[in-house]
Amino acid sequence: MSNNAGSCQIVKFQPVSEVPEDLQNFAEEFFEVVANDYTDDGLEQLVGYLRNSVSERDMLNAARNFGVNLPEYTIEKLQSNDWLADNVIKFAPLEVAEFLVYGIHEKNVDTKGKIGVRVYAATAFGSEHQTTKCCLQGISDINKTIGSAKKILDVGTGSGILSIAAAKIWKNAQIVAVDIDDESVEVAKQNAIDNGVEKQMTVAYSDGYSSAIVQQNAPYDVILANILARPLIAMVKDMAENLKIGGYAVISGFIDEQVDWVVGEHQKFGLELQKIYEMDNWRAALLKRIK
Repeated sequence: MSNNAGSCQIVKFQPVSEVPEDLQNFAEEFFEVVANDYTDDGLEQLVGYLRNSVSERDMLNAARNFGVNLPEYTIEKLQSNDWLADNVIKFAPLEVAEFLVYGIHEKNVDTKGKIGVRVYAATAFGSEHQTTKCCLQGISDINKTIGSAKKILDVGTGSGILSIAAAKIWKNAQIVAVDIDDESVEVAKQNAIDNGVEKQMTVAYSDGYSSAIVQQNAPYDVILANILARPLIAMVKDMAENLKIGGYAVISGFIDEQVDWVVGEHQKFGLELQKIYEMDNWRAALLKRIK
């Protein structure tokens, strides 16, 4: 029997504009698996997975010892033969443009002529999210426009889905994939190996564009940034400086009400809007640096 057999508990905390650092640190230490989900109104929701043997009292005591005040939360119990695979890792194959993204649990996947991207994404945000789908469409549209790209930067790579898709559609490209989360870096590295594109991808820790590996490889033909509205705006000058003139960027992680704000700030730095992608209330934008 798997160590993950039996029921599990899902603890969902009240959505906020940004999860406090002390709460995030506590969650990563206490929970079996932690996910940061995003609601359709652009808020961030911390979700923790616990084995059934761990009680709510255990969580409250651990939080008190950690010195963190827990926000409002709900607890849901799920019964499963393998709760980690069934409720965290597993997601249905995702078909977007030329790509088919599927989980490591899938066996004998028929890609139907699509470019297959196989990922483990239990602890790295991005597997099925609307913004990921929009960004994959953006990569496809860039490919139709320029045909090839040699140098690509993926800021906030998560599980590495976008970088792997880029590596597979542009087989001569070199991709720098960075994230501020150490666990995401490790997941993306493994996913690159599993997809046979590790020689094309350099995966590393970076707070935005600040790391030496990002700066040494600039300027880029394509920049991908599937993060959130505020970080996108905070880093817009860095994006413009690292994207070559005539290069393309795909940005996402913002909602309909934020489109004018996010796109407008990018336009101030010579990034011209080419296309908006829509999925539910989430949006992505294809931009071109014109100056």
